[in-house]
Amino acid sequence: MGEFYGRMHELAGLAALTKKSTASLVAVTGRRRNGKSRLIEEFARRSRGYRFLALSALAPEPDVTEAMQRDAIASSLERTLKIPPIAHANWSDVLAHIAYNTKKGRWIVLLDEVSWMAQRDPAFLGRLKTAWDQLFKQNDQLILVLCSSVSSWIEKNLLSSTGFVGRVSWSLRLEQLPLEHSALFPGLRSATHSAYDILKMLAVTGGVPKYLEELLGEMTAEQNIRRLCFQPEGLLFNEFDHIFHTLFEGRSDLYRRIVTALVATRLDLGGVCDALGNQKSGVISSYLDDLVMAGFLAKDPSWELRTGKTKRQHLYRIRDNYLRFFLRYVDPRRSEIEEKRFGEKPLETLRGWDSMLGLQFENLVLQNRRFVWSQCGLTPGEVAQDGPFFQTPTTRRSGCQVDYLIQTTQGPIFLCEIKFHRGEVRPKVIADVQEKLHKLVKPRHTSIFPVLIHVGGVSPKTLESGFFSHVIDFREALGGAGGARRP
Repeated sequence: MGEFYGRMHELAGLAALTKKSTASLVAVTGRRRNGKSRLIEEFARRSRGYRFLALSALAPEPDVTEAMQRDAIASSLERTLKIPPIAHANWSDVLAHIAYNTKKGRWIVLLDEVSWMAQRDPAFLGRLKTAWDQLFKQNDQLILVLCSSVSSWIEKNLLSSTGFVGRVSWSLRLEQLPLEHSALFPGLRSATHSAYDILKMLAVTGGVPKYLEELLGEMTAEQNIRRLCFQPEGLLFNEFDHIFHTLFEGRSDLYRRIVTALVATRLDLGGVCDALGNQKSGVISSYLDDLVMAGFLAKDPSWELRTGKTKRQHLYRIRDNYLRFFLRYVDPRRSEIEEKRFGEKPLETLRGWDSMLGLQFENLVLQNRRFVWSQCGLTPGEVAQDGPFFQTPTTRRSGCQVDYLIQTTQGPIFLCEIKFHRGEVRPKVIADVQEKLHKLVKPRHTSIFPVLIHVGGVSPKTLESGFFSHVIDFREALGGAGGARRP
C-alpha cells in the first residue's frame, strides 16, 4: 500500500466516530478512482484497536447474477476471517453472517460498491435496514461503512430514504484532491518538473488519486500524457468506457451523449435537450443530476448581480478534466491510437490545444477556489455568490462572460480573469478586462476589483499599470511540492 496524501478533514470526521458510545452507519460517495476505499483503509489503519473487514462487490457485468454477488461476498468473508463456508439463500443470510462475525469488539466494516450488491435484489435495502436495526448496531463499537461510486443511488436509497432516516451517522462525498495535495504524488514531486508542467499534467488528470499515482517523475509532462492517453495500453485510453459502463450500464449511451454535448460549451437544461434532439426535459434533468452527483459535471448557478439573488436557470459544464480531455482528443483518434498510427507529433500541434488547456486550467481554479478567496483576503463567510458568470444580452445591455466572479456579502465584487500561458501575461489583458467591466451591469455604489490569475508570470508593464487589485500566481496553490516554485 502506497503513501497516503491529504484527506485530513475527512479522516478527522471519521475518527470522531470512534469516540461514540453507539454503533455508526457511514455513507461514502464520490467519483470512481477518487480513493473512497483507500480512505476507509487509511482510517482503519489509524484507528488503534480496531479490526478491519472490507468486502467488495463484483462489477455489474450482464452475466453477474445476484447469487454470484452473494458468493463473492461470502467467499471474501470466509477467506478474510478464516471461517468455514457459510450458507446463504439470500442477502439477509450474508448480512447476518457478517454481523455475527463482528458482533464483539472494535470493528470497521466496509461494504464497497454496495449499489452493485443491491442491483439484482429489489429487497436488498429492506434486508440491509433490518440487519442494521436488529444485528449490526447491537455492537456499540462497530462502524459500518457503505461505499458507492453511484452517488445518486446512495442519495436516493440511503440519505433521502425514509427507511434510513436517523440511521446514517456520517455521510461523505469525496471530491478530487486539491492542488496542494495532488502535487505531493511522486510523479509530480520530481525536481525536474516546472510548476507549469505540473499544472499541464493536472489539466489532464485533475486531482483524481488513481490517475496521479500513474504519473512518472522521470518522464516529461508530454511523455506522461502520451503514455497514459495516446497508447492503447494506457490507463486513460480505456478508462472512459470502463467508468461509464460500470456506473450507468444500459443507459451509458445517453449519458455519453450528454457529456459530449458539453465538451466545448456550457448549456442550460434546454440547450442540452436541444443538443440531444428535443428529449423530454424531466428525463434529461435527472440524468444531468446523476452526472453532477458522480462528479463529472458542475451545475453552475446563475444569479442577478444587482440583487445577488439566484435565478432558476443553471448552466452545466464538464468539471472533470480527464472526461473533457478524453472526449476532445482521445476518443476521436481511437482507431488511429489502437493501430499505433498516432505518431510522435507534439501534442501542442493538436487543434485547439491552447484553448483546451485554458478551459482545463479554469476547472482547476474553480475546484480550488478557496485559494483564490484567501489571496483576495476573503473568508468563506464573506462569499455570497461565486462561479463563472454570464450576463445575458437584452435590448438594454450587452452580453458578458466572466471566467470567475465573486460577489461578497458586503457588496464588493471581484472579477477574475484566468490565463494559462507558459509566458508572461501581456498588457492586452487589461483592455480585455476593461471591456468586461464596461459591459457588466453592477449594483449602484458597488466597488469592483479586477483580479488576474496566471501561471507563467506577468509582464512588468502589466504590473506597473496598477490595473489589477490582485495578481494571483496559481503556482503557489501547489505549495512547496517538487518544482512548484519554479516557472
